[in-house]
Amino acid sequence: MTKKQTKDQEQELDEAREKPAPEDQAPEDQTAREEAPEIEDTEDVEDDSEDSLTYSNGVIEKIVAMATREVPHVLGMKGNFFHAVQEQFGVENLTKGVTVEVTDDNRVVVNISVIIEYGAYAPDIFEDVKERVTERLTAMTGLEVAGINLRIEDVVTPEEYREGQKRLAAEVE
Repeated sequence: MTKKQTKDQEQELDEAREKPAPEDQAPEDQTAREEAPEIEDTEDVEDDSEDSLTYSNGVIEKIVAMATREVPHVLGMKGNFFHAVQEQFGVENLTKGVTVEVTDDNRVVVNISVIIEYGAYAPDIFEDVKERVTERLTAMTGLEVAGINLRIEDVVTPEEYREGQKRLAAEVE
């Protein structure tokens, strides 16, 4: 910086310090301020501009169920008899076998019940489910997963699983 630039900056600072405070301004300056539009006191006014984004538990459960079905060796989700009846009438309940709890700090605890393939290593399936569900929930909702509880309800071969689905369909009809 040159001496002239430094001197000019010092002069600008001095001028700024010498300006009167608003209460010290001349009456004509106060009049100009008074004529300017006032901003309403927002404490007494209801603010409709607050934005929000919420998810129903059903949406979160559906994302979890779909993500779980993507994991190798997960044959199906364990639901109750009502879910099985719905599916046989063409109403696929994608959330069966999944429940979610939202904590006070907006984190999600997920409970999943699955049927896995006989011969598969359950701890690996658990890790894959945790990774996939966390990835999908975070990517789609931005929610943080506080915990995932995986319950293995049954272990069957893929053939046994398909036969069981056919038998259930026949019972419902």
